[in-house]
Amino acid sequence: MFNEVYDVIVVGAGHAGSEAAAAAANMGSKTLLITMNLQNIAQMSCNPAMGGIAKGQIVREIDALGGYSGIVSDTSSIQFKMLNKSKGPAMWSPRVQSDRMRFAEDWRLLLENTPNLDFYQEMVSGLLIERDKVIGVKTSLGIEVKAKTVVLTNGTFLNGLIHIGDKNFGGGRAGERAATGITEELIAIGFDSGRMKTGTPPRVDGRSLDYTVMIEQPGDDNPEKFSYLDITQPLKEQRSCHMTYTSPEVHDLLREGFDRSPMFNGRIKSVGPRYCPSIEDKINRFADKERHQLFVEPEGWNTVEVYVNGFSTSLPEDVQYNALRSVKGFENVKFFRPGYAIEYDYFPPTQLKHTLETKLVDGLFFAGQINGTTGYEEAASQGLMAGINASLKVQEKAPFTLKRDEAYIGVLIDDLITKGTEEPYRMFTSRAEYRTLLRQDNADFRLTPKGFDLGLASEKRLRRMEQKQSKSDAFVQFFKDTSVKPEEINPILESKNSAKVKQQDKMFKLYARPNITIDDMRKVGAVDQYILDNALDTEVIEQTEIQVKYAGYIEKEKNNADKLNRLENVKIPLNFDYSKLKSMSMEARQKLTEIQPVTISQASRISGVSPNDISVLLVYLGR
Repeated sequence: MFNEVYDVIVVGAGHAGSEAAAAAANMGSKTLLITMNLQNIAQMSCNPAMGGIAKGQIVREIDALGGYSGIVSDTSSIQFKMLNKSKGPAMWSPRVQSDRMRFAEDWRLLLENTPNLDFYQEMVSGLLIERDKVIGVKTSLGIEVKAKTVVLTNGTFLNGLIHIGDKNFGGGRAGERAATGITEELIAIGFDSGRMKTGTPPRVDGRSLDYTVMIEQPGDDNPEKFSYLDITQPLKEQRSCHMTYTSPEVHDLLREGFDRSPMFNGRIKSVGPRYCPSIEDKINRFADKERHQLFVEPEGWNTVEVYVNGFSTSLPEDVQYNALRSVKGFENVKFFRPGYAIEYDYFPPTQLKHTLETKLVDGLFFAGQINGTTGYEEAASQGLMAGINASLKVQEKAPFTLKRDEAYIGVLIDDLITKGTEEPYRMFTSRAEYRTLLRQDNADFRLTPKGFDLGLASEKRLRRMEQKQSKSDAFVQFFKDTSVKPEEINPILESKNSAKVKQQDKMFKLYARPNITIDDMRKVGAVDQYILDNALDTEVIEQTEIQVKYAGYIEKEKNNADKLNRLENVKIPLNFDYSKLKSMSMEARQKLTEIQPVTISQASRISGVSPNDISVLLVYLGR
């Protein structure tokens, strides 16, 4: 049935698997995507949204490299918001509310139109491994498919166990069976595994809700989009979300079911996401809070199904229903399905290289929740990187990795393989020490040339980025070169309560003042004329404003990154024997032996390794 040897087999077609398959195939590798149900490609298992704080930056980075998540997020969006606009641009994060059905459909159509990509529906129950090298997969029907590399993106399906109150049953997602066989086989080879938990809220009938007593949450007045390509367009109309609150009465009703809650009666033993707790966890941990926000999110343009964001729960269905009926606007609520928790297997990611290839088995890559992460965006970015590196390995080319000062994707992967994670890992802006460099607005400047070199980003995309960069650089230079007279600028400064100038001054210096905006500067005739003469769009104008106002911060962060990158160039020999460094602490020797860092910089980020331990290592390597 499968006579050929594939270059890359991707197991699982969630966000990680879809990006991995697209990347490998678009780089010219003969790729097979195997999933348990081809009708559920790129399913939004939890909330119908893409992006958000730090996650929006990741989607922009995927798009800049030539991945598909940004394009699909645009074509299936029903609302756009730029979060954190009141803060500095390092914190701005795009987010879309998505049409769940359209999102999955658009992904499938993109994949079906990707050359070099085949599909097969079946459960992969094991791997074919010879001499510590993967050579293919075997399915539950006993079919063997040969491949040069394999990417596992199993999501929550590995021995998945769904909990609703005191009931539990095997499943990888509501209505879908769990995947079995792979975990046991990997453990037998020598891999460490663990269990994690995540959850999801009830889905309800929007026709049964009273939106008039809720707070409307509309999209931005001037919505943007994710993809840097012009094949997608900003939304012209949007659907609103709504907000309501729980109450002490709701909390009391929920507490009545705590004795039947798998969270509290010991049935669930694994760790859930700290930053996305269940409603029962919230009212237990924050007992002093009288109410919690609930976001009422439509699941699409035409469906009446609604996602109750903030009410993730594994309590019995009758407890969920009675409590939700006491929420303002939910008095007559009708359930589509109750919320549930799910436990699943993961493999601590310290067992991986920076390429996401496993250290134990040559040619085997892990991406997504199998690595202990949570979130579509984190999964998609890992899938992209695993797909790229699987393809490069087959082509016998140098691996592709991203450093911490190059991308949030670089921060994510470095955190995972260097520090590991014992709870579902979620990306935040605070995890990135170079977040002023890693903004959502400049992901194309940072990554599109790299995507082009890989063969993922098209020449058209590269040229568009270069044009944007040259226009914004020229506009910054215009402000540096052009002076303005006091009589022209002082009325503008006065209107903004900014100190007046006594003599002619460069516009860059005045524009850099924190309370002066581009709208203020456009009142100077030369600025508005420059914008009109050069046909500058909002992207270029925004980029220029950031470069002018944050020039000092950006320069400082670049210098810090350059200093640390010198340590990235100090390589540690493969399989280095740390036991001979007797003057190093025992903990450091154990951690360094386990993780086997590639550079001094990576070694310095390992928990338990002190600056003194690094000094010892540097002295030894210097000999």
